[in-house]
Amino acid sequence: MIVKKLEWTDVFAANCYFYIDEASKHGFVIDPSAHADELINLINQNAWTIEKILLTHSHLDHIGAARELSNVLNIQIFGLEASKEYLSNPLLSAHFTDFNVIKNIEPLKNGDIISLKENPDISLKIIATPGHTIDSAIYYDKKNHIAFTGDTIFLSGIGRTDIEGSGGNHVELMKNIQNKIFTLPDNTVLYPGHGNQTTVQNEKSNF
Repeated sequence: MIVKKLEWTDVFAANCYFYIDEASKHGFVIDPSAHADELINLINQNAWTIEKILLTHSHLDHIGAARELSNVLNIQIFGLEASKEYLSNPLLSAHFTDFNVIKNIEPLKNGDIISLKENPDISLKIIATPGHTIDSAIYYDKKNHIAFTGDTIFLSGIGRTDIEGSGGNHVELMKNIQNKIFTLPDNTVLYPGHGNQTTVQNEKSNF
């Protein structure tokens, strides 16, 4: 597997990831936050075929380029089912403009498996981890010991729960980290929405 991280520091200080099957060159893009043109150029340069856009949550710094990327590549955007509520509820999505609202998001449920059409052996399991937002989730690759955690957990840190209009809940976040992330194998590499990668073992020891 290829995991390619792009870390933006100008428009939004956030991480975007490409998750690519090395054999078929098919894969997913996770949290395309900005710079759609650069993302498309990278895809073309590597002859990748992106099958789906996956969102860990609906904060603007994680979805800023999602709609443009979806239109250019003619692919769908997927997120936890609560994302539809987040994006359509003006009390939650007050920080969006019409340009940024995603109206055609495909809802996923906790436990759903997203597989590559080109190689169904490559798959991610969506695990709901609300707390940072109502629609926070991680994408877990059991076979390769990888998890994309969005803003649920970082290297030596956890997501904020006090961002107005996100439906944050600190108690719920802590429970989901302990019950859904720390129960993954210790050698699972965590790729967060901001900053550097870490492991389950490292975060458990510093929690």
